[in-house]
Amino acid sequence: MPLKVALQMDPIENVSISADSTFRLGLEAEARGHSLFQYTPDRLIFDEGRLLARGRDVTLRREQGNHVSFGEWRTAELTEFDVVWLRQDPPFDMGYVTTTHLLDRIHPKVLVVNDPFWVRNSPEKLFVLDFPDLTPPTMIARDVEAIRAFRQRHDEIIIKPLYGNGGAGVFHLPQADANLSALLELFGGINREPVIVQKYLPAVVKGDKRVILVDGEPVGAINRIPAQGEARSNMHVGGRPEKVGLTEREREICATIGPVLREKGLIFVGIDVIDGWLTEINVTSPTGIQELERFDGINAAALIWEAIERRRAAQG
Repeated sequence: MPLKVALQMDPIENVSISADSTFRLGLEAEARGHSLFQYTPDRLIFDEGRLLARGRDVTLRREQGNHVSFGEWRTAELTEFDVVWLRQDPPFDMGYVTTTHLLDRIHPKVLVVNDPFWVRNSPEKLFVLDFPDLTPPTMIARDVEAIRAFRQRHDEIIIKPLYGNGGAGVFHLPQADANLSALLELFGGINREPVIVQKYLPAVVKGDKRVILVDGEPVGAINRIPAQGEARSNMHVGGRPEKVGLTEREREICATIGPVLREKGLIFVGIDVIDGWLTEINVTSPTGIQELERFDGINAAALIWEAIERRRAAQG
């Protein structure tokens, strides 16, 4: 049955058609007979009890430089749709959080993917705290003495903004690095949030795996190799994707967290695993499905839509 689908995302005209996961999900939706409407988060409107969005109907094609055609601008009531995709990129700030509160008002009558309540309550770098046996030693703090003591215990650490994305603001600090205090002062001057600190895993030079889970089930993985001289493997900062399989340990991780993801309505999730340790659970705007399809021929977009269609059918 054809579905009416709204994409809440960053401007679709600017995406990379060879890498963007939302673009691939949109192509798959059209192939399945679904129609697409796209709007940006700043055009989401709550007006006297109605949730509206100002956007345009879109048609997509895999044609570089000509990948989208737009209809006329219109204001649509989101209850007209069967599915709304929450797909704008972080940062996970109060603007992002507010959109989840607004989308809560139509879900689950309109199926919002991923579930906005659990997106809001499962920040990628905090969600992993629910699985301490799967994660490397981790600290959430602002206190410089506490972080210095953590580094003393573990010798080398990684410090990241708690709500960052794409590898921005990630620092590797060995014991001898004298910049810890200055770095924390820098973070503190930007916001009042704590940072996340984890034991440095030297095996990251061999890759940081992105494992894709659909409705709690692992469907495949890609490995992301850091560029020479980099501690970060994110593809946004030059990480190189490569074909890779899943280890027994990674399957154990997925078996542990999968039922939790399914229960929370987190249909499309990307987890990050380094040397058998779970470091992040990405639920806001996970990526990697185009690379997975190129390397292994796995059409994760189709599997995601099958999961969505099952949920819609179960809702009647």
